[in-house]
Amino acid sequence: MHNVLMDRAREQETPPTSPDDLIVAVERMVRYVRQSARTGSLSTAASSTLGRLEREGPQRLTELARAEGVSQPNMTQLVTRLERAGLVRRTADASDGRGVLVAVTSTGLEVVARRRAERAHALEQLMEDMTGPERQATTTALLALARVVENRQETSEEHRA
Repeated sequence: MHNVLMDRAREQETPPTSPDDLIVAVERMVRYVRQSARTGSLSTAASSTLGRLEREGPQRLTELARAEGVSQPNMTQLVTRLERAGLVRRTADASDGRGVLVAVTSTGLEVVARRRAERAHALEQLMEDMTGPERQATTTALLALARVVENRQETSEEHRA
C-alpha cells in the first residue's frame, strides 16, 4: 500500500508536459475557485466588473466595456442590474458634465470582499492538499504569471494610447 501511495505522489509531482495540459489545469483551478464564491449570486461578468471598480475606482461605461471585453450595450445592461441590486451607482463625471461614471457602493465593496475571501479560502483548501514544495512552486508560478500578465496589459495600453 505504501508503494502505491508513493507512486501516486511521484506522479503528482511530474509537471504537465504540454501547453494543453497547463491550460486544462488552469481552467479547472479557475473554475473551482470561481464557483466557490457564492455571495451575491453574481455572474462571472458582474463579479469581474465589481472587482475592477473596486481596484481601479469609478469608470465610464465605455472604459468598463473595453476593459471587460464586452459591448457597450451589454455593459450598460450589466451596470443597470448591478445598480438595481445596490452594488454600483452612476454619478456625474466632474471633468465632463455630460459624462457618467460608474462607482462601486459600500454594499458592492462588501460583496467584493466576501467573494474574494470565499475564493481565497477555496484556493487555500486546494493548496492544503499539496506538499510543501508544490505549495511554494504554485505560489511562485501564480505570482510570476500575474506579473507577466500585468506587464503585457500595461504594454498593450501604452500602444493603444
